[in-house]
Amino acid sequence: MRWATIFRVRQYLRESLWTVPLLGALTGIAGALVVVSLDRRVHLSPEWQYSASTATTVLSAIVGAIAALTGFVVTVTVLVVQMATGTFSARYMRLWYRDPVLKGVLAMLIGTLAFSFSLLRRVETNFVPNIGVTLAGALVVASLVMFLFFFNRFLHRLRPVAVAELVAHGVRRSLGGDLAGTRHVPDVFLGPLEGMNEQVALAIRCNGPGAIQAVNFHALVTWAGEHECLVVMRHGVGEFIQADDPLIDVYGNPGRADTAERTLRGSVVIGIERTIDEDPAFAIRVMVDVACKALSAAINDPTTAVQVLDYLGDSLRVIGTADLSGSSWDQGAARRGLVVPFRRWEDFLALGVTEIREYGSSSIQVMRRMRAMLEWLAVAVRPENRPAVQVEIARLDATVARGFSDSIDRDRAAIADRQGIGGPGRLETAEPATHAGVPPSS
Repeated sequence: MRWATIFRVRQYLRESLWTVPLLGALTGIAGALVVVSLDRRVHLSPEWQYSASTATTVLSAIVGAIAALTGFVVTVTVLVVQMATGTFSARYMRLWYRDPVLKGVLAMLIGTLAFSFSLLRRVETNFVPNIGVTLAGALVVASLVMFLFFFNRFLHRLRPVAVAELVAHGVRRSLGGDLAGTRHVPDVFLGPLEGMNEQVALAIRCNGPGAIQAVNFHALVTWAGEHECLVVMRHGVGEFIQADDPLIDVYGNPGRADTAERTLRGSVVIGIERTIDEDPAFAIRVMVDVACKALSAAINDPTTAVQVLDYLGDSLRVIGTADLSGSSWDQGAARRGLVVPFRRWEDFLALGVTEIREYGSSSIQVMRRMRAMLEWLAVAVRPENRPAVQVEIARLDATVARGFSDSIDRDRAAIADRQGIGGPGRLETAEPATHAGVPPSS
């Protein structure tokens, strides 16, 4: 099975809401068969025995209650999806689908339902699955406890700060997939292919539209080394490409074209949308979307944007302190290996701050919190990344000057504050406020 197929299957299973509950149902049926077999061999004391009518009533009640509770869980999930999509970002749903607690609750409920129904069919006048009835009651209690845990968890996850923390955690996980493990591997070259005067030996084009979700860089490098070829990725992870767009170019002698194309295509996954797993920029994109929606006129919640900036700043620090350097290909480089597009630190930084700065240009909270974040990044990131931070600080200065040109609070908008506004020792002014006849502050 190709690597791309395995990746797609793994993604489908992680995002599917029916596979784990199906396993729960099968486990419930199998468990009922085991318990019935055990009941036929074990004789319980009278206090643990049930009459046939009592067992039928109890199991029937359990089946009805669990079916109703399952429907309620599905209803709550649909409502949460609607609320999260409208309040945060539709891209956040990819993380919601994967939550193991949601799948675990559904599996527990479906499994209990299947277990109880299977036992109900086994109740006879001369045989009652006493152990099974007791176990079914215990499963109901466990299901209720899991449901309460599920309800509490997702109520808390509807907070904007919880969303930002969850996505920021995805940045740390996905940073390893964005070439971090291949930047210093021999024969991996970053950036565009310049100075190549040979003809392309094999041009592989995209079969259909979609976003590049993941690339098996190690497999491409290995193939290039084995065939003494130069493999050039024309698009990076996260890019959306159209049908028949160039995907991979091969320079050298790839051997049989059909075999080479099948192997190389099997190292690239194209799906309907981006995924956080191998694309840290997409995680940054989700956080920016949440902040921008909070800053929209319909919601007007700058405090949410400030909370997003808290975790966005930490994510940018993780990226800014990582070694994203690597060698680039030129005419003097070896004619074998892998050439891939890559995101620079400047790309991540611009993605993280540009839109929030523009949409929050009239909010003192956002301007002050962004300045505090940028001033902190200017010290925290690698030395070679600091000039880009200074450029963003200069852009922030220009945004404040434009957005607060006629405001009495222009001086306050130009102060860094980790809380946005109200932080300790942050009431001083950056320059005298003389607007509208207000005397300068001392």
